[in-house]
Amino acid sequence: MPDQDLEQATAREDLCRFLAACHYEPDAAFAEEKVFDSMAAAAQRLDPQLEAGARRLGEAFAAHDLHALLVDYTRLFMGPPSPLAAPYGSIWLSGENAVMQESTVALQGLYGEAGFEVDEELGEMPDHVAVELEFLYLLTFKQNEARRAGEEVAIAAWDQLHDLFLRGHLGAWIAPFTQAVQAQAQTAFYRELAALSARFVQMEMERLPRP
Repeated sequence: MPDQDLEQATAREDLCRFLAACHYEPDAAFAEEKVFDSMAAAAQRLDPQLEAGARRLGEAFAAHDLHALLVDYTRLFMGPPSPLAAPYGSIWLSGENAVMQESTVALQGLYGEAGFEVDEELGEMPDHVAVELEFLYLLTFKQNEARRAGEEVAIAAWDQLHDLFLRGHLGAWIAPFTQAVQAQAQTAFYRELAALSARFVQMEMERLPRP
């Protein structure tokens, strides 16, 4: 793999991992560990719009106190009485206000093929947006690892899983989900996170071969 491609491949892994973290409950550690600086550095190697979005995200996090972010996180993704932007793929894919639908079962099948397990301590459903982004990170990591090693069979297998996952799951519902977040968020942080996530996943979709 050429050096430039390797640099971009690693940047895609990093950005995906940071986006996943930001979809969990906001934490002061985001600033302490300079997550947004690292995110912007990764985005810079991929796309100017991604970099600008990552920098705005960091600025928005710094502009709000943690309590305001926690309140917005709760009303957007948890409720009560129900979340304003449900972070579960099954709800957006089925059009029904219910989780653990057929799409979730299919998703768990892909997780099993990849050897991916959802940490039970997280207390999240398998199709939570953060979990799906973590799975996308794993798939991207495995694709890049196989390409560095020149393992053609492994490359084909990971590419297929990556394709199936994006077309049938995260890539199929990220747009309406992020639109709902942008429409309902009270803080700039979650509006910027939604825009950045949508842009990144769309770029990943554009990398897929035409069906």
